[in-house]
Amino acid sequence: MVTVGVAGASGYAGGELLRLIDAHPQFTLGPVAAGSGAGRSVTELHPQLPQLADRHFVATEPEALATVDLLFLALPHGESAALVRALPTDLPIVDLGADFRLDDATAWAEYYPGAPEHAGSWVYGLPELPGARVHIAATHRVANPGCYATAVSLSLAPLLAAGVVAPEDVVVVAASGTSGAGRKPSSALLASEVMGSLSAYKAGGTHQHTPEIEQALTGVAGESVTLSFTPVLAPMPRGILATTTARLAAGVTAETLRQVMHDAYAHEPFVHLLADGVWPGTAATAGSNCVHLQVAADTHAGRAVVVAAEDNLVKGAAGQAIQNANLMLGLTETAGLPIAGVAP
Repeated sequence: MVTVGVAGASGYAGGELLRLIDAHPQFTLGPVAAGSGAGRSVTELHPQLPQLADRHFVATEPEALATVDLLFLALPHGESAALVRALPTDLPIVDLGADFRLDDATAWAEYYPGAPEHAGSWVYGLPELPGARVHIAATHRVANPGCYATAVSLSLAPLLAAGVVAPEDVVVVAASGTSGAGRKPSSALLASEVMGSLSAYKAGGTHQHTPEIEQALTGVAGESVTLSFTPVLAPMPRGILATTTARLAAGVTAETLRQVMHDAYAHEPFVHLLADGVWPGTAATAGSNCVHLQVAADTHAGRAVVVAAEDNLVKGAAGQAIQNANLMLGLTETAGLPIAGVAP
C-alpha cells in the first residue's frame, strides 16, 4: 500500500481527494492537514465521509507531511511553494494549486498579484495532452491543471495539433459551479445571490487560467495561441460547461473535426467524444473523472465549436491529481477513479 497525505484537506477539492483516496485500492490515508481546521473532526467539515469520523485534521507541519510516500497539496494559490521548500526534495508531490503551473514569471506576477514571487514550474499534469504521460511518469513533482484549463485544453488540443483551426483567435465562454471559488465565505457566493442567476466575472482577459491555457495550447500548436476567456458563475455546486471556438482552416469540414477528435481520444478512458448530435451536460459528469466533448463546424461564421463538460472537483481537481499520482507511482492510471457519473 502507498501512504498518501493531504495538505489543505478542509476545502472542497481536499474533501474530494479524501473521498477518492478512501476508495483507491492501493492508497492508504496518512496525515490530513488543514491550517485553520487543525484539531477539528474530518466529518465536521466533510459529513459525506462518515468512514473518516475518527480522523481529525492536523496542523500543516512539514515534519508530519514528510512521512508519506506521496503528498497532495490542495492549498490556496501562492501557499504551496513555501511548504514545498520545507519538505524533502525527493518527496513525490502533486500540487493542485497554481504555484508551479506557469513557466513565465511575468505572467505569474500579472495574474496572481499579491502572491509570493514565482517559484518555478513543474511538469504540467494533463495526461491526455500529446506526450504528457511520459513526462508525468518520469518526475516526482507535478503541477495539477486548473479546472477551466482542463476543459478548454482538451477541447482544442487535437484540433491545433492537426492544424485544422487557427491559434490566434480562440474564444472561450465557460460556466462553473460555485465550488470552483473554494470554501472561503463570500457574499457573492451566498445562495440568495447565486440562485436563479448567471453572472460573468473576471472577464476581459483577467482570469488567472488564461496564461495557463495559452501555455498548454501553445505547446501543442507549436506557435503562440491567443485566448479571449469569459468565465461565468452558474447556480450549481459543481460542474463546468465550456464552449470554445476557433477559426477553421480552409476546407475543413465537420467530418474532419470529428475525425481528428475521435483519433485523439478514442482510447482515452477519461475523455469521451459523444455521439454525433449529442451535446454535453454537466449533470452527466458529476462525480466522474471524465470530460464529455462534442464538436461542430459553424460554416456560417467559419469557426470550429467545441463544447466540454466536466466535474470541476474531480477531473478538474482531485480526480486528475490522483490520475497523475497513479502515473508517477507506476500504478494503473485509472485506479480508484470513477468513469461513470451520478445522475440525476
